Amino acid sequence: MRPLVRIMLKGSLQQIRHIAAVPHDEARGPVAEVYAQARREFGVVAPPLALHSPAPEALAASWLLLRETLLAEGRVSRAAKEAVATGVSQANDCSYCVEVHEAKLATLANAGAHAPLADWARRSAEGPAAGQDPLPFDAEQAPEILGTAVTFHYLNRMVRLFLPDSPVPEAAPAAGRGPVMRMVARAMRPDAGATVVPGAANGLLPAAPLPTGLDWAAANPAVADALARAVASVDTAAERWIPEPVRDRLHSQLALHDDTAPGPGRAWLGEATAGLSGTESATARLALLIALNPHQITATDLQEFRAVHPGDRELVELASWSALTAAVRIGARFTGSARPMTSAAR
Repeated sequence: MRPLVRIMLKGSLQQIRHIAAVPHDEARGPVAEVYAQARREFGVVAPPLALHSPAPEALAASWLLLRETLLAEGRVSRAAKEAVATGVSQANDCSYCVEVHEAKLATLANAGAHAPLADWARRSAEGPAAGQDPLPFDAEQAPEILGTAVTFHYLNRMVRLFLPDSPVPEAAPAAGRGPVMRMVARAMRPDAGATVVPGAANGLLPAAPLPTGLDWAAANPAVADALARAVASVDTAAERWIPEPVRDRLHSQLALHDDTAPGPGRAWLGEATAGLSGTESATARLALLIALNPHQITATDLQEFRAVHPGDRELVELASWSALTAAVRIGARFTGSARPMTSAAR
């Protein structure tokens, strides 16, 4: 079954929009290394990971986040973390991720026991008050649970931009969708005999300090290290070419809107980019939409950004920086939320 799924997913890279992902047989250097690890430890090189491949640092960052939070063996079961991934994806209306992670959750033991985690995860996108209720996990489990939430607040934004609404092609018969997803879900596991050892892949990126606000990760050194390296690498790539006024505008608008989607119209976007130059405005508009309301991205937004920055690498790096900046801000809300907890995540 695994070889069939891998062949099928090679074709699924054609689903990726706006950029050309690096094909498996053309991957070299860091891209090839991440692809090989993903195949061994996740079972597949899924499109949400492969879409980062035009920007090797963003690819490595996304892999560290996914590996250390969702996949690495620790104090929290895979089923519990899949419940969090599903709940966050539902909150962000990322139907692609919901379909994948609901299917995976259904293949795991005790999936129904983690409804409180999924409910908490759905509330994690609701603004500053989210996550302040008593949490359905204990302090030792917090790095993996909260880290998974941050990872999927990030990945949902990337998937909303670069992938369709479903991993199953529209032309597929309705009766075949469920069996296809179950087959893919069962393939999403390490190779026989492989163990996803915490921290073993963190050397893909340079060491860095843990970002302010993510103190909850410190209790798990592997998760904390992965978050630190991923955020620093994505930030460094952004600082190389994204103008400082654009970066400042994203931070100020995230604070203004409490990291929640503005709208329903786009009047907020004109106000948010007022005073920027033409080239800065095109970059800032797309960055703000990715971070705050990816549902509002239009073909014109992408065309105007591409007119200034035509390369695939720039588009992936901008999206990665915008999405991760928003996800880290959401994660920072959880620092002061250590209310009485239960051990429901085991």
